[in-house]
Amino acid sequence: MDRLLLADTPSLYFRAFHGVPRSVRAPDGMAVNAVRGLLDVLARQIVEVRPRRLVCCFDADWRPAFRVALIGSYKAHRVADATPGPAAGAGGVEEEVPDELAAQLPVIDAVLDAFGIARVEAAGFEADDVIGTLATRHSGRPGGGPVDILTGDRDLFQLVCDDTGVVVRYAVERFAVVDEASISARYGIPGRAYADFAVLRGDPSDGLPGVAGIGAKTAAALLGRFGSLRAILTALDAGGEDGFPAGARRRLTAARDYVDAAVTVVGVVRDVPLGPVADVLPVRPVDEAALAALAGRYGLGGSVDRLTMALATLAEGP
Repeated sequence: MDRLLLADTPSLYFRAFHGVPRSVRAPDGMAVNAVRGLLDVLARQIVEVRPRRLVCCFDADWRPAFRVALIGSYKAHRVADATPGPAAGAGGVEEEVPDELAAQLPVIDAVLDAFGIARVEAAGFEADDVIGTLATRHSGRPGGGPVDILTGDRDLFQLVCDDTGVVVRYAVERFAVVDEASISARYGIPGRAYADFAVLRGDPSDGLPGVAGIGAKTAAALLGRFGSLRAILTALDAGGEDGFPAGARRRLTAARDYVDAAVTVVGVVRDVPLGPVADVLPVRPVDEAALAALAGRYGLGGSVDRLTMALATLAEGP
């Protein structure tokens, strides 16, 4: 089975940084908790999922200009007063990243490269967009297999699709599998309506206010009644109150400009221009000497061994 595993790498290394004790350090005292946490997650998920392919997806731009142009508050609360750098978002500012985490990011890159695990980003886009594009590309090609997305970010629930075998393994819940039935059970909405739900409800963690006066309950009621945001807006334009909870028509009408903009801001891009990706997982590290040097320098021996053993299990077949 040609199974693809897509890692929302920033989500995973941020979670590792905050979840693995800061006391996990290299011989020289440098914190390596994010590196070790990420490697351990990949090792466990490779053993559990047994993918043939893996891509670690990254943010080339964590706050893309096309999203900020539509809704200026998008991730605005995460902006740090920092010198622009390679990961700078819209306006030439960087996401606020703790110094101890920032120092670990080049190590993550180097270790993944030594293992031969693909790293992909795309100028002007977030990791979510890379994931959406690769998931769409893989599930839509002849012979394409299931896609598992590793993330702690609910935004990627919108990619879940039973027909194409795309699921999210949700880090917040010990990588519980999220499929369409799970989304319906969680939110009381159609399984493929998460993006519509997020537009209506909003997401304070991303600086998206949602439609004033329409919370999760009303958003779910609207989607349950109409099936999709497009159908809701069609009914709104047609006039009449049928199917709209009290006050919802007025609130949606007042927020129409926001809703139209939020559809693009919330929606994961599924056609980022990406070239071919060498995503087939090796059954052993491609540069064992470099990996051994990195493991020794940063005290990563246990995590490197676990990921090495996880890759070796792939040689055994399904």
